[in-house]
Amino acid sequence: MRIGYSDAVVFWIFLSVFCSTQFTGAQTQPNPDSALVEILHKIEGTPLTLQQAIESGSRNATSVGMAKAAYSAARGAARHERGFFDPEFFFNLNYLDQEEPTASFFAGSPTLITKQTTSSTGLRMNLPIGTELELSVNTVRLKTNSLFAFLNPEYDAFGSLSLRQPLLGGFAASARKRLASADRQLEAEQARYNQQVLATRAEVERNYWDLYAAVRDYAVQTLTRNRAKVFLKEAELRAQTGLVGPNQVASARTFLAEQELVLLQMDEQLDRLSDQLASLIGVRPESGAVRFIPVDVPPGDFAIAPLDKLVENARSSNLDLRAAQKDVDAIRVLANAAKWEALPSVDAIGSIGGSGLGGVAQQVIFGGDTLSIPPGRTGNLNDALGQVSRRDFPSWSVGVEISIPIGFRSGLGEKDRLNALESVAQQKYIEASRQLEEQIRDIYRVLSHGRARLKAAREGVEAAQEQVRIGLVEFHNGQITAFELVRLGEDFAITQRRYSQALVLTAKAAATLRQLTSDENSAEEIN
Repeated sequence: MRIGYSDAVVFWIFLSVFCSTQFTGAQTQPNPDSALVEILHKIEGTPLTLQQAIESGSRNATSVGMAKAAYSAARGAARHERGFFDPEFFFNLNYLDQEEPTASFFAGSPTLITKQTTSSTGLRMNLPIGTELELSVNTVRLKTNSLFAFLNPEYDAFGSLSLRQPLLGGFAASARKRLASADRQLEAEQARYNQQVLATRAEVERNYWDLYAAVRDYAVQTLTRNRAKVFLKEAELRAQTGLVGPNQVASARTFLAEQELVLLQMDEQLDRLSDQLASLIGVRPESGAVRFIPVDVPPGDFAIAPLDKLVENARSSNLDLRAAQKDVDAIRVLANAAKWEALPSVDAIGSIGGSGLGGVAQQVIFGGDTLSIPPGRTGNLNDALGQVSRRDFPSWSVGVEISIPIGFRSGLGEKDRLNALESVAQQKYIEASRQLEEQIRDIYRVLSHGRARLKAAREGVEAAQEQVRIGLVEFHNGQITAFELVRLGEDFAITQRRYSQALVLTAKAAATLRQLTSDENSAEEIN
């Protein structure tokens, strides 16, 4: 006869592991057996509380790091777009030294030598309404060997304030489109970052409870293996007295070998879950320890709000959903601007300015006459700039510039593309909203049945234990067979596992609910 894994519980029970004690305790203490508690205390590993795991995961999880990097990139993009409206200072300087042969008498020299220094400086600025402003001052210093130059060197200066204002470009809608879109993307990435922190905390908590269940299963299997050794000795003793046949001894040996193998598998599973948790939180057990050992136990009950209120709160506070809405808003800004940009371009342009002239006067001999520059035209560069600032020689201009694309295909095509992208983003938002509601309803069902599930599982354990106790007495009295006792043991094992599953399921569901509703307390900690 070959005894399977489920039969292990029978022999464990057969030796009065669970039959000698009544099932008592709170929901957070699923097995009060002193032997099991002793084994739990002896399992080696680094103790880890749930709060420690959550804090480490929030700091070290790679998913949080990537979400933070994406948020930083969006923040940099928004800063870049804001810089588009910052004033820009410009300055350029150019020097020209030129010798040019001439054939004209009026050139003033057979070889005209020109040394010219030009400069331009000022400020440029883009306004949020689309206006382009430029304030500039230009200077020219000209020195030549021409005999007909009245000023040598000559200083020319010109200053102007020019503007260009799009009239059909949507004004603020078009001019601010990139900044507005970047701001919406920044808000979306910030929401995703905050939500990722919450998601990581929930994932850490779920993994923590999985590790808790694995530790308990490992302790139960260790106890089963230990009792299997005792059972083998008892079977050998009973075989020597003729109470059982050699097949019972062989079955006991088979049972012990299988329990050793199962224990090794559970040991590997325990270490594997511990490694998964360590990778998630970015922290390894202490030197010399191979695994983490959970310190906390899962709560057995949770207070939840009514379903409709949960769904409403989730829709208004879920950060993933908020990020999806910001994605829609970001594309909508570009789509609205594209409607204006598809129209013909009509720009109003204008400028006001002033000129100045100065230099070192020299007499010009032309024929028999000696000529000189009129009074008031001499001076240095500062004098020329002063004339510009006073607008002694003013100038102004105004005009309009119109550009009409033939066919409008480029602008209308871009508008259609962005409208389609907005529709896609809107559908993604609707899909995310529906999935969120579906998840909330599913989690609500789990939590709303949590108390009843735990109560039923606990009562099942107590009833199964009583069945085993009675079956053990009947087995010793010869009233039932070993096969029937095995079936009772299987029922007891199933009830024990169901109780553990119910306890962990409720705790994991609560963690997921906090993630889906973007719990405000958690959000405050990450802002």
